[in-house]
Amino acid sequence: MASSLPKRLVILVAITLLLLLSSEMAMAKGKGKGKGKGKGKNSNDVLTYHGGPLLTGTINLSVLYYGQVGHVQKKQIRAFIKSLNSDKGGQQPSVGSWWRMVESYQSMANKGLKNNIPRITVRVARAITDTSYSAGKIMTMDFVKLLVDKATGGKPNTLAVIFTDRQVTVQDMCTGRCAQHGVVGNQPFVLVGNPETECPDACAWPFVKASSGPTGVILQPPSGNLGADAMVLSLAAGLADAVTNPLGDGIYMMGARHEGQVGPVTACRDIFGSGAFPGYTGKVRVDPKTGGAFNFHGVKGNKFLLPAVWNPATRQCWTPL
Repeated sequence: MASSLPKRLVILVAITLLLLLSSEMAMAKGKGKGKGKGKGKNSNDVLTYHGGPLLTGTINLSVLYYGQVGHVQKKQIRAFIKSLNSDKGGQQPSVGSWWRMVESYQSMANKGLKNNIPRITVRVARAITDTSYSAGKIMTMDFVKLLVDKATGGKPNTLAVIFTDRQVTVQDMCTGRCAQHGVVGNQPFVLVGNPETECPDACAWPFVKASSGPTGVILQPPSGNLGADAMVLSLAAGLADAVTNPLGDGIYMMGARHEGQVGPVTACRDIFGSGAFPGYTGKVRVDPKTGGAFNFHGVKGNKFLLPAVWNPATRQCWTPL
C-alpha cells in the first residue's frame, strides 16, 4: 500500500530546506575574495574611525601577572607576544600575518599610508607578578587603576596588560567581555582573565562546550592548557582593540547591549576559519602529534588558535585558512 507523509510534516520539511538554502546563500554572499575568506557584515555595521589616536611604532608592554598564573600559561603568552613580529622564515600562516591585518588599520587614520603600512613592534618592557592578591579576588573596574599603576611602575608611554589567574572573578567576563581594554587617565590598559573556573563557556570556546546555541566540535587547545590558550585568545582581541582604539575615540563600532565599543576582533567573534557559522569555528588545522587545533604558527614551533580580524579594506572577517 502506498503511503505519504503528513501534510504538516511536508510543510515543515519545505520550510527547513528554504531556511538552509537562504543561509547558504547568505554565507556565500559574505565570503571574501582569495585567501582568507570570511564572514561578511552589513555595510552599515562596520568599524569606523572617530578621529582619535592609534598606537603606532614600538609598543612597550608593562605586564602584571595577578595571582597564581602558571608557568605554562606565562610561556604561551610570551610566545604569542614574541610571534607578533617574527614572521620571516617560519612556517605559514604566521602570527605575524595576523598582526599585519591589525597594523593595516593605520591607513584608516592616515590615508597616505595605504600602500606603505609601517610595522608596529610589540615588546615586553616590564613584567612583574602579584601573588598576594593585593586588590582581592573580585576584580571590578574600581580596582583596575591600582593594578595599572602597579603594572607600569609609573612609567609613561606603555600599555599595561594585566593577567589574572583562575581564582579571580573579573567583572563582566562571564557576559562575554573576555578581554577588557580602556584607559585610566592617559594610561591605556588591557585586562585578561582566566575563564577556566568561573565561565569557560563564555571565554574559552571552542575548547569547551558553549552554554547555549549550537555546540559543534570541541577542539583541543594547541598548548594543551585550556587557560593558556583561552587567555591568548582574549589577549589577541585586547591588543587589537588597544592598538586601534586606545583612548576610546579611535576605530570602533557600537555593539549590542553590554558589548559597548567593538573592535577588529570582537567584530568577528567566534570565527577562526573560512566557512564558520554558529557552533562551528570554520576551517582550522589539527596537530597530528598533540591533537591541538591551530590556525597560525609562532616562534620556536609554537602553534596558536587565533580569532578572525575584521579586514578594513574588504569589510569582511579575515582568516588565513
